[in-house]
Amino acid sequence: MRRKMKRQTASKYDKSAMLFLLPWFIGLVGLTLGPMIASLYLSFTDFDLLQAPKWTGLENYKNILTSDPMFMSSVRVTAIYVVTSVPLRLAFALFVAILLKRKIKGIGIYRAAYYIPSLMGGSIAISIMWRNIFGQSGLINKAIGVLGIHGPDWLGDPHYALFVLSLLSVWQFGSTMVIFLAGLQQIPDSYYDASSIDGASKFQQFLSITVPMLSPVIFFNLIMAVIEGFMQFTQAFVITNGGPLNSTLLFALYLYQKAFTDFQMGYASALAWILLVMVGILTALIFMTSKLWVHYEDGGDQA
Repeated sequence: MRRKMKRQTASKYDKSAMLFLLPWFIGLVGLTLGPMIASLYLSFTDFDLLQAPKWTGLENYKNILTSDPMFMSSVRVTAIYVVTSVPLRLAFALFVAILLKRKIKGIGIYRAAYYIPSLMGGSIAISIMWRNIFGQSGLINKAIGVLGIHGPDWLGDPHYALFVLSLLSVWQFGSTMVIFLAGLQQIPDSYYDASSIDGASKFQQFLSITVPMLSPVIFFNLIMAVIEGFMQFTQAFVITNGGPLNSTLLFALYLYQKAFTDFQMGYASALAWILLVMVGILTALIFMTSKLWVHYEDGGDQA
């Protein structure tokens, strides 16, 4: 009798749980899995939004990989962007997190202030502000002009435009910083106290204690930053729109142009799946190399 009552109670709880999870399942199928399956199908078609999709097989993929110079150009630009922005962002976020770990009066206000850029950093308004700051007659050139230095056209010169976008990515360090700060607070102070007694300097403590103990957090932030870097779109679209001379034509921006400027939806869908594969391969490589540098407190390495 008791077992029967327990089963009925468990069944009741299961139904309640499923009811609460139902909106999430609807969103998963309708907003994620459904569009992904549709995109996969469209990637094998010629589709311009005006006519029904026409099956072309692997033609889109063949054209992308063999006869589309802009594809390789966008991949190269995106790779440079990721390689330059991700390390700078992680390093700056870790530096600020170490500063904000200190126990001083009003530290919560400082932490909130440093997190604010992440709340606004990806917005259109901030991108427009960034474009004005680095414009030829913007704030940066006016500031260095006071020193007698004639600033370059940051957004009009192919040598500098991508660097401006990388700086904006670094400025959006708030979320990464918060995760680093949480990781730093989990490192016992006794480790630093013991190393200080042994005569270790702050830099030696950073290399021997902070970095190894924080390596799982660094690993997580690295993965998230790389994925975000490959998906970057808003800043490039608003600030430079891929120019000058396609020097800031990030992959996501090129995909957007093919879809909503040229109306080649099938071609754009193929680009999207190639992007997914590239990010998946890169993420897998990072996971594989993590065995060499990610360490855990119990002495185990990344599996």
